[in-house]
Amino acid sequence: MAYVSVPNDLSKIKTKMALNLTKRQLICFSMAAVIGIPTYLLTRSAIGNTGAMLLMIGLMLPCFLIAMYERDGLPFEKVVRNIVRATFLYPRTRPYQTDNFYGYFTHPRKEVQRLEARKTGKAPARPRKKQ
Repeated sequence: MAYVSVPNDLSKIKTKMALNLTKRQLICFSMAAVIGIPTYLLTRSAIGNTGAMLLMIGLMLPCFLIAMYERDGLPFEKVVRNIVRATFLYPRTRPYQTDNFYGYFTHPRKEVQRLEARKTGKAPARPRKKQ
């Protein structure tokens, strides 16, 4: 009897267009061919076959990366956009500060000094350590 495995998560299945490739992969591979083949043909007489081939590969690799790379279900450009946002556009430290309402009852003088310093924008004076 024939056996066909069915994946549990059907959201990971992508629609295939031609040659068992998705539309995104077909577009990116076509762009790579449009960039790489003319580059090879135009530069092989000037820099030789090996140099032209390496140049062609170097120009085509970003298209292959964009077509194939996927992390956590996100395509390459969304992953890069998230990394740029987290690293450069938004601040690295996002402090979360709360007011301790019960601190006044435990250390009233320190708490009042801290609140006054916070209002004026000055840092409270630190107590000196006894030696």
